[in-house]
Amino acid sequence: MPVNDAVLSPIRIGIVGLGKIARDQQIPSLAADPRFQLVAAATRSGAPSLGVPVHATLGAMIAATPDLQAVTLCTPPQGRCALARQALDYGLHVMLEKPPGVSVGEVEQLIGRARARHLALFASWHSRAAPAVDLARAWLTGRTVRKVAVAWKEDVRKWHPGQQWIWQPGGLGVFDPGINSLSIVTSLMPRRIFVTRAVLYVPVNRQTPIAAELALADGAGATIDVQLDFRQSGDEQWDIAIETDSGQLELRSGGAQLRIDGLPITVPATGEYPRLFERFAGLVRARAIDVDLAPLQLVADAFLMGQRVEVEPFDE
Repeated sequence: MPVNDAVLSPIRIGIVGLGKIARDQQIPSLAADPRFQLVAAATRSGAPSLGVPVHATLGAMIAATPDLQAVTLCTPPQGRCALARQALDYGLHVMLEKPPGVSVGEVEQLIGRARARHLALFASWHSRAAPAVDLARAWLTGRTVRKVAVAWKEDVRKWHPGQQWIWQPGGLGVFDPGINSLSIVTSLMPRRIFVTRAVLYVPVNRQTPIAAELALADGAGATIDVQLDFRQSGDEQWDIAIETDSGQLELRSGGAQLRIDGLPITVPATGEYPRLFERFAGLVRARAIDVDLAPLQLVADAFLMGQRVEVEPFDE
């Protein structure tokens, strides 16, 4: 029998990391969701006024909030695994901002930890919750995908101002936003896809790529071309075009818009993060795990086999 969230007490949740994604997306979504009650936060930097206690560390937040039930981790990926381990060991359900970690191996051990403790663990790929993605998946059912073209290009100075962690090992560089496109493609393709070629364009003064080109395949004839770039000027380009045996589909604006054979399709006016927290609430009630590592595996393989090309220094 399905659980009626309306008759259950709100899940008491804390948020760790109060950067842009927390302020712009997670905190407003939690405030609007009756299934959750934001009761505490933790950050190493300056804290906005949240109306809840703000602590310097996760440990301090846990110690001061004995009835805490769950946490959502919005920190940079480096160090997130250690925070997740700490939360799980305390008995808290955990939601991971994307990417879920800096390596496939560290996230896999979190799965085992959550399973052993009968706790919820959610790797939240927010772009999969974009309003047009489910419609695209439904349209593709029964069709044969022949070719996919991904263009995910934005200005790093606009979208990641001053975020030095993104250029450090584990920060992923252009793959931090680019993994959003991979999360959509892996959710739409009926077969597992894999990297056949990768070129990584790395500034001489940085550790992670500022641009990348990937060739992917599914082993059944489909080809996927991925173009990622942090050097975009003008409007962002977050687009995926899919050619099938009976028509073409286009996802635009990160999955907010849908076109089929050139014609715009009406999509629901739903936000990504409200859908993510709806999913997390269900996982918490069921003490279940939802962690898909396919997008992170593609990034790991791109780093493993990619040709490294040095380009001009990047300075903000």
